[in-house]
Amino acid sequence: MSVSLQAEAIDVATEYAQLVGDQPGAAVATFTGYVRGHSDERAVASLELEHYPEMAQRVLTELGEEAATRFGLSRWRIVHRFGLLGVSESIVWVGAVADHRGHAISACELMMDSLKTDAPFWKREQGQGGAKWVASRSSDAQRRARWQEEEQA
Repeated sequence: MSVSLQAEAIDVATEYAQLVGDQPGAAVATFTGYVRGHSDERAVASLELEHYPEMAQRVLTELGEEAATRFGLSRWRIVHRFGLLGVSESIVWVGAVADHRGHAISACELMMDSLKTDAPFWKREQGQGGAKWVASRSSDAQRRARWQEEEQA
């Protein structure tokens, strides 16, 4: 149950093996996010991610702990990159181990939906016409809000 913030590429096979260990539990779910070669408006050549290290570590740890409590996870992990990334490079990897597949899958969704809106990362796309900061999307806020609504229900 941990968080890693790193400039280096994410070794998905190693992350999975460490998450699962010698006792995979009943269900394991993971998600890997990659740099897209396009945005809504233009082609993207690269993506630069800046972050506030101490706050990012704290926020991602809190998100993992929230998912663990909410879905009864036995293990979880969040890995997020920063720095300059090329198209098709991994940005983020999350994993969850639970007693039921629905819980493991929902935990990954909660962690991803939450980190998209809550974690202090800033993205700048490089493409035709130069660099452009990526604005937050209303769809990300809506996905995050559904978890808050479910919690209050």
